[in-house]
Amino acid sequence: MNVIFDMDGLMFDTEKVFVKAWRYAGEKAGLGDTGYMAIKTLGMNEEACEKVWYETFGERYHPEEICQYKNRFLSDYYRQHDVPVKKGLLALLTYLKENKSKMAVASSSSRMEVEGFLERAGVRSYFDAVVCGDMIERSKPYPDIYIKAASLLGESPLDCYALEDSKNGLLAAHRAGCRPVMIPDLWQPDEEILEILAGKFDDLLQVKEAFQEKRI
Repeated sequence: MNVIFDMDGLMFDTEKVFVKAWRYAGEKAGLGDTGYMAIKTLGMNEEACEKVWYETFGERYHPEEICQYKNRFLSDYYRQHDVPVKKGLLALLTYLKENKSKMAVASSSSRMEVEGFLERAGVRSYFDAVVCGDMIERSKPYPDIYIKAASLLGESPLDCYALEDSKNGLLAAHRAGCRPVMIPDLWQPDEEILEILAGKFDDLLQVKEAFQEKRI
């Protein structure tokens, strides 16, 4: 079995933290409460996110300023808090490892952020490959990141499950040929997404049980 994991909102409960970080950054930069931008840009890499911010705020948006405030908030937050691991993550990773599964991460976050979170949570060693947003040309919902992750595993995307929580991520996985499995976080699936899912579960513990029982 080959499984490719998204990171934010899927393995770690970080998207809620990002909402707070963007809210803080927007207020500091004089744009008001911009917490909703975290949801609006779910699954996108930095370049794609910047495009959406420019489309939303125009010349009022100054990326260096916003990023500085966002990073300040996140740095302060994670000095005081552990990485919030999602329910069932360790149980799922352990089960897959014991069953000789190949595993990869396909996250739109930067490599520095992804590797940092994986190391701090103590789960980096479970993964055979890590692909990040700054390692590919086109962001989710384009399929590039899943195609690359499958390639690094030495497998066809057709033989890979993709665990995701965002629309952009699920579309990317589907377009790559993977079998998309959704574990919702901040966003609930619409009709378009429901039609492409191989499975939908409340948490990663349920995903483990579904793999064990061969329901997906």
